[in-house]
Amino acid sequence: MNMSLIKDKINSENLPKHVAIIMDGNGRWAKSRGEERTFGHKNAINAVRNAINACNEIHIPYLTLYTFSSENWNRPKDEVDTLMNLLAETLLLEAEEIFSKGLRMHVIGNLEKIPPLVKEQLLRVVELTKENTKGNLVLAISYGSQNEILNAVKNISTDVKEGKVNVEDINEKLFENYLYTKDFPPVDLLIRTSGEIRISNFLLWQIAYAELQFLNVLWPDFSKDIFFQCIVDYQNKERRFGMTGEQIKIQ
Repeated sequence: MNMSLIKDKINSENLPKHVAIIMDGNGRWAKSRGEERTFGHKNAINAVRNAINACNEIHIPYLTLYTFSSENWNRPKDEVDTLMNLLAETLLLEAEEIFSKGLRMHVIGNLEKIPPLVKEQLLRVVELTKENTKGNLVLAISYGSQNEILNAVKNISTDVKEGKVNVEDINEKLFENYLYTKDFPPVDLLIRTSGEIRISNFLLWQIAYAELQFLNVLWPDFSKDIFFQCIVDYQNKERRFGMTGEQIKIQ
């Protein structure tokens, strides 16, 4: 279907506030072409641009990309090194584009494990874009949701011990203030490419009521029209948040 026709089907009054993407399938995409896995990672940059530009075009305020998981450190060293170098190169190339679009970049995850040069470049782009207000690009790097939740529990426990928080006051809202994503809305739509049907330790708390879409497309082939179709499919769902369909209609 023509991209403009798909985009025309989108209801601008019913957009998700926060879309998160598990970008999967680079290795298989490369293997299908007789190449090394790193070839897939290098060819995934255009798909990232497509996701960012699609969000920007229809004014979705938050996009979170699962860029590098805490478990990815266990991959072969040459692949990890390639990914880190590629991240550094991409930041240099894309920083001006991100800034010119009016996007603000955020980074979530355990940044202490990231090579100093890459960390420095990440924080530079975060600082460069901090006044931008047209959208938010969130990169989850060295990120693992279970660790995020455990760290939140430890920090709440410390604050209880120091008398800063009463146990009776601990609820969902307070807990969220201890997460990396405390300044972001919950995820409305989670997309995973490559045909795998799993969450892979990504934003487990934040996707509690998200719509989940698992696509049979490898990440380097992800396009704007695929993204727009995901939004159309999202809008065709009735989001009930634990209520009945009849209750939703009354509201």
